[in-house]
Amino acid sequence: MNPFARGDTGGDFLEERSEWNADLLPEPGPFLEGHDVLTDDAHVAFHDLTHELFERRGVYDVTFGYNLAALNRDRRFPDAGFRYAVDAGDPAVLRAVFTPTTAFCPQAETLVKGSFRAWNGLGDDHDYDLVRVRVSPDHYQADAIAAELDTLEAAFLETGTVDRQRRSLF
Repeated sequence: MNPFARGDTGGDFLEERSEWNADLLPEPGPFLEGHDVLTDDAHVAFHDLTHELFERRGVYDVTFGYNLAALNRDRRFPDAGFRYAVDAGDPAVLRAVFTPTTAFCPQAETLVKGSFRAWNGLGDDHDYDLVRVRVSPDHYQADAIAAELDTLEAAFLETGTVDRQRRSLF
């Protein structure tokens, strides 16, 4: 399998797209607590859009060789993937949490930054002014990654663009 191939190359372990299956989603977690967590058709619609945006921006999990949004449909990892919530204080802000397949996923920082850049760099394609992203608090670098994402958010809010030149030195 070519890990850089486009399209879902995940094989028989991927559920069909555009179907809500709560059994294949991680728990929302503290970053989404107290906010309007997307479920059913609302989750499916935003996640289908996510798949399209990730395809356009090349947000791929190189371990599995597929668009990162496909992780939500991978039956091998029912507690991994994305969950979303509309911010309770600002309905123009969407919150997203990425739960990787392991608490020590070496790609987590790259994947959440790529997700942030895809959602916010292609913001005209959805209804939110900002998509805030975090990695699950179970990840061993969750706090450091959150600090990096805070910096990306601040720069985006200041400039209106995603900064592709910033590099993390973890």
